[in-house]
Amino acid sequence: MANVQKQFDEFDENIRIGRFKESKELRDKRDIIRGKLNERLPTVFEEHGETCPPYSFCDLGSYSIGTGIKPPEEGDFDIDQGIFFQVAVGDYEDPVVLKERVFEALDGHTKSVIVRRPCVTVQYQRGEEPVYHVDIAVYSDRVKNPDGQDRLAMGKLGSSDEYRIWRPSGTRDLKDTVLSRFDKGGDRNQFRRAVRYLKRWKDHKFPVNGNAAPPGVGLTVATYNELVPAYSDPIAGKPDDLGALRSLVRSMLSRFSDVWDPEEKDWVRRLVVRSPVLPGDDFFERMTRKQMESFEEKLKSLRDVLDDASAEVDPAEACELLQQQFGSAFPVPDKVELAKAFSTPAIVSHSSSGEDRWR
Repeated sequence: MANVQKQFDEFDENIRIGRFKESKELRDKRDIIRGKLNERLPTVFEEHGETCPPYSFCDLGSYSIGTGIKPPEEGDFDIDQGIFFQVAVGDYEDPVVLKERVFEALDGHTKSVIVRRPCVTVQYQRGEEPVYHVDIAVYSDRVKNPDGQDRLAMGKLGSSDEYRIWRPSGTRDLKDTVLSRFDKGGDRNQFRRAVRYLKRWKDHKFPVNGNAAPPGVGLTVATYNELVPAYSDPIAGKPDDLGALRSLVRSMLSRFSDVWDPEEKDWVRRLVVRSPVLPGDDFFERMTRKQMESFEEKLKSLRDVLDDASAEVDPAEACELLQQQFGSAFPVPDKVELAKAFSTPAIVSHSSSGEDRWR
């Protein structure tokens, strides 16, 4: 079996959001937007004859748990933010009103501020090219709701009443729940790497737009559910990411089952991954039958390649296989350099053949 942990480490370094440059820029954009909202929201509410309710901010999404990756070439960096207003859903029966207040406070901050159905998006551009965007989700804070649940404001400007809803949300709890399964250190670090690997696989194997690709949060929670941390040397804490990923993908595939679809009035094969916190949504529910079939087939291909790579003796051959699944960011070592690294001088004695040996 080839040892390709070094290449997995390099792969992770290639795709993860840099601790200094990208992370700092995302934090800066987040802090600028928070400052703009703190400055403008009281005035915006006052202009509408209202008092600005108390609110708080919270990091959400992959940025909050350290599983963010660099975008594919046609994408841009993103960060998710929540603004939690201390209002009950009954105080604002139309949830889009609060999103409009957030939009008005940020309008003109950049060339593009858009009210989308789940959030308000602030787009940053360099020239005409998008480079960063911040998604701000607007919530009714649980402290004001009788059932103790946060509610996400859904709907956009011009939406009909049926699409203007307060949707129960456990997003704020998801971060702590997911991270609590893995101890700080090796297990948690491997969890984060495994999520990043699956996200890059998704970017490489699925279209960027639409619902054809499994959502990142679904892959994250599937990894939370199924990952068994693996080590080539548990005592020394040397990870075996290939082994962990093989086990993870096999376990995900074993969870596909026939599920009754009331719309199609038929049994369909699906992977159901529910949130471990209330309200327990299925993160893959928006994927169609055909999209789910494609997802399963691509997972099977990934499983087969991981198995083949594990069986390879030559690290270069193993990495060439892995690059087919993860893209060019996965490094392939030079065979000549590998030969130099693993060769040793001959040890000559009366019992030695005098041949160079591989270790």
